[in-house]
Order: sequence, then structure tokens, then C-alpha cells
Amino acid sequence: MSLSKTAIAHSFSSAAKGYDDSAFLQKEVASRVFERLGYMRIAPRNILDVGCGTGSCSRQLASTFGASKVCAIDLAPGMIEQAKRAGGLKQKLSRSKIDYQVADADQLPFVDDSFELVFSSLTLQWLPDLKQTFKELHRVLKPGGLLIFSTLGPDTLSELRQSWRAVDKGVHVNDFVDMHNVGDQVFNASFENTVMDRDVITLTYETMIGLMRDLKAIGAHNIQSERSKGLLGKDKFNRLKAAYEKFRWQDGELPATYEIIYGHAWKREGKPLPDYHTYPIKIKP
Repeated sequence: MSLSKTAIAHSFSSAAKGYDDSAFLQKEVASRVFERLGYMRIAPRNILDVGCGTGSCSRQLASTFGASKVCAIDLAPGMIEQAKRAGGLKQKLSRSKIDYQVADADQLPFVDDSFELVFSSLTLQWLPDLKQTFKELHRVLKPGGLLIFSTLGPDTLSELRQSWRAVDKGVHVNDFVDMHNVGDQVFNASFENTVMDRDVITLTYETMIGLMRDLKAIGAHNIQSERSKGLLGKDKFNRLKAAYEKFRWQDGELPATYEIIYGHAWKREGKPLPDYHTYPIKIKP
């Protein structure tokens, strides 16, 4: 997957004001990450929210861990501005404990061993080099600290991807990394006791254009560098629509499948490892 961070920041900044109105999937996935976090017996004093978006998870982290300070970063300046403007008395009270910053997850502006908890929900899929990302997250975690995250897997938007293949050979849907490869990169970055799992969430729409509008509204439309930059003509649109119709359920709804990958791991001492698949293993005779 080839992604431009400039394009990512611009796309999500443009979507920031109306993001929460269309972020149904993001809210559901975040609730499932918090459910997993609830099983962890931790009391972090300093928390990092990576890819905080409009700040909903940051505020929940501040509320859940009342004695903690939350640092929340996002690559998109528009998202950070929206998070800072979040209204409501309860949000304002919790916001006083949150430090919002525009920052790149691959080059974090924090010293080593800064946080006991690093949290990230549906952000890692937009980062082009997970090896560097997990190395950096490991660096800012304190020894024994917890990393917990969610990201998107390769079966995401499979219906839309297959429909586009019936139209042309262009790149129209973002590609995402397989769960096992994500797990390998977590291991390589010197984490331990890693747990990875996945599930599938299916959203339904009356029309295909409803899905495409939602993707644009949350900034998650195709932003790969190899994407076709021309306008979608009427002929292509009709062919795409016809191809997607083949997936319509008997009840009349059009499905949009999302593969969700969850992971958590603990920081151990030690430097990041070489690539997992070429790491030399000694076997005793």
C-alpha cells in the first residue's frame, strides 16, 4: 500500500467537521477496543491516544482513568482543531486533562518511556510503514506498558473492491495489511504476550452511493498514490453500480464488509528484531 501522509492529513482535515455524524463504524470499533481494555488490570498515569481524530476516545480514556493525563495526537490539523472545539460541559471538564497535538505516529514528539498505555483505534491502517510505527510506539512506552489497538484487515470493503474489478484495473479501494503480518511487526518491535484477533462488521445501505458518501464524509475514500485521479464518468459509475448490485441481500440491503483486527501487547526490554521471517532460530538437536 502506497500512501502519502500529506494526502491523509488533507483528507481527514477536510472531513473533520462532519466526521462524527458518519463515523458509525469507528464508534462501534472503539467500543470494542474499550471492552478489551476493561479486562486489563492497569492504572496508567500517562496515556497516549494515537490518531485521536475528533477526540471521542481521548475523552473516554480521560474519563475511564480519572487520575491520568492523556496526550492525543493526530496527523490531521483539522481533526485536532475539531477535538479542541468539542462542546458540552462534560467534554470540557475532561478536555482539561487532554493535551491535543498535531504529530506523526512514526516520529512522536515524546521522550523514551513516557507512557504506561498507548491506545489507537482505526488509525494504523493509514500508516505506510508498520515496522517503523510499532518501533516508535515501543520507544515511548515504559517497560511493562500496554499497547492496545484496532486496525482494518484486507477483507475490508471486499464488495466494493470486487465491483471495481468488473469495471477496470485501476486502484480504487485502499489495501490493508493481513492480521498475521501485523502481529509479526508487533513481535519484531520487541513487544511480548501479544494477542491478536479479528471480527467482521457489516454495514448496510440502500444504495451504493450512500456507502461512497459515508467513506468521503469520514475521509476514508481511496487515498492511495496509485489511485485513478480522473472523474468517475457516467458509464463507469453505471457499470460499478450494476456490479455492486450482485451483492444485494434478499431483504434489499447492500452490504459493506469491514474486517477489524484487534491487538494488544506489553513492552519488554530489548531492541527491535530483524524481520520475523528471516530471524535466525537455533534448534537444538
